[in-house]
Amino acid sequence: MAEKDFFQMVYQVVRLIPKGRVTSYGAIAAYLGAKKSSRLVGYAMNGAHRVKPKVPAHRVVNRNGLLTGKHHFDTPFQMQELLEKEKIKVKDDKIEGFTKLFWDPTKELGL
Repeated sequence: MAEKDFFQMVYQVVRLIPKGRVTSYGAIAAYLGAKKSSRLVGYAMNGAHRVKPKVPAHRVVNRNGLLTGKHHFDTPFQMQELLEKEKIKVKDDKIEGFTKLFWDPTKELGL
């Protein structure tokens, strides 16, 4: 599969994450059958701001709930601000209550 096709599949999954929920790079990779490709999911998120329709990349964090992609937004605070607009609390660049808010595409979308 071409990288471009993989990125499109990542974007499709990310668009399904409900407001007020978050997932991880690894969970998306596992859902797409590429368990060891979480870094590639991260690369897809880096370019998500140029994609139409819109991709809510702020809802994708690392496996510990850290906002590791925050530097790829317009400002270093934009990712946190977008999450807080959805009533997600962030402290020290980490999602509070991450396990409760975690959206697992494998379970939610059925695989």
